[in-house]
Amino acid sequence: MKKYYYTIGEVSNLLDLKPHILRYWEKEFPQVHPRKRFGRNRRYNPDDIELLKKIKFMLYTQRFTIEGVKKKLKALDKKEDQMELDFTVDKKEKKENIKKELKKLQELLKIRCS
Repeated sequence: MKKYYYTIGEVSNLLDLKPHILRYWEKEFPQVHPRKRFGRNRRYNPDDIELLKKIKFMLYTQRFTIEGVKKKLKALDKKEDQMELDFTVDKKEKKENIKKELKKLQELLKIRCS
């Protein structure tokens, strides 16, 4: 069973990063914001962990700078917003296409049944 929240130690082990790096990334990337509980213990949810994986990949594998990752994350956020807007348009178009296909199928059925 998956957990809802992970401690900084668990995330550190999972991503093979030191805890101080995770704390530094919290300061550098506003998108990373784990919940803080009593005693200021950090609790990371699965979405936070996925974001940290992306940041690690961009920094260590793709060799982006901190500023480069910030720009990339902002661009991704804007694209996701646009995709959500575009999705509503696509939804209407899909409905129209489905209606057209249904009409064609009904006509084919009428021809075959006659």
